[in-house]
Amino acid sequence: MGVEIRVEGLTKSFGSQTIWQDVTLTLPAGEISVMLGPSGTGKSVFLKTLVGLLKPDRGSIFIEGRDLVTLRESDLYEIRKLFGVLFQDGALFGSMSLYDNIAFPLREHTRKSESEIRQIVNEKFELVGLQGAEDKLPGEISGGMRKRAGLARALVLDPEIILFDEPDSGLDPVRTAYLNQLIVDLNAQIDATFLIVTHDINTARTVPDNIGLLYHRHLAMFGPREMLLSSEEPVVRQFLNAQRIGPIGMSEEKDADELAAESGQELPPLPPIPMQLGTSDGTVRRHQREPGGWCRDNGVTPPPRSFSDDSMSEPVAS
Repeated sequence: MGVEIRVEGLTKSFGSQTIWQDVTLTLPAGEISVMLGPSGTGKSVFLKTLVGLLKPDRGSIFIEGRDLVTLRESDLYEIRKLFGVLFQDGALFGSMSLYDNIAFPLREHTRKSESEIRQIVNEKFELVGLQGAEDKLPGEISGGMRKRAGLARALVLDPEIILFDEPDSGLDPVRTAYLNQLIVDLNAQIDATFLIVTHDINTARTVPDNIGLLYHRHLAMFGPREMLLSSEEPVVRQFLNAQRIGPIGMSEEKDADELAAESGQELPPLPPIPMQLGTSDGTVRRHQREPGGWCRDNGVTPPPRSFSDDSMSEPVAS
C-alpha cells in the first residue's frame, strides 16, 4: 500500500545557483507520477531530496505526518525504509552476482535467515522476469536486464514508495516499452506510490496517472495526465508534445529575438491524448482513471481522436 508524499515550498540551491524554488505538490498514494523537464532542471536532485539524501534550503516533505526535513538522522533512517530507488545505471555491485546484489539490502537491514532471503529474492526475480539469471554478473547481461535487476533490488524490502531515476536511459524503444509495461504491472500488484523521472515523452504520455514539469527553476505544472496533455500553457504544451515553437530553446530559455521571430506563427494542433497503458492481464489498477474522465469533469474538450485507437497511431517524438 503506497503512502502520500506532500511537498510544500521546497527550495534547493548549490552555492549561488538556485536549482528550483517553492516547489509544492502532492504525490497521491498508490499512483504513478512522472516528473519531466529539460536537461539541467534538477529532476534527479528532486528525487535525492525526497529521500533525504540532499537537504533543501527551505520547505517541507511530509510522509505519514512527519517532515523529513526536520527529522533526526535516526528517524530519517527509519523513513528511508519506505523507499525503494531504481538508479539510472541500476547501481549494481559489479563483483557480485545478481542474486547477491538483490539479497544485499536484506542482509544489511534485516535479521532474516538465508532461507528466508532466498525465498524473497526468488520472488523478486520472478516479479521482474529474471529467473535463471541469478548467478550472472552485471557485466554479463544487457542494459535492460540490469535495469530489471536494479528494480528487483529496489523492491526487495517491499517499499511503499518507489523512485525511478530515468529508468529508460540507455534503452532502445522496444526495451523501454517492456520496462513501461513492467512498471504498470508492478503498480497494479503492489499498489506502491511511484515517481518516475524521465525524458521519454511517449512514456510520460501513456504511463502515469499524474505528470509534473520542472522548468526555469520552478514547477510549471503538476496534475492528472489529461490536464497536462490538454494544457494550452506554452511551456507545458511545447514540452509534452515535443514542439519546436515555444519558450524552451537549446539553452533552456529562448531569448527575446527568438521569441519575436516566432511571434504570429500558428501553433500546431494538440495531438490526440492516447489511452493510458493498461496492465498485461487487462485488470484495472486501483487508481486508474476512466479515459476522458478528467476532461469531462472539468469541461475540457480533448483534441480530436483522443482516447481511441487512432490516438495510438500518432507517436510523439522524444
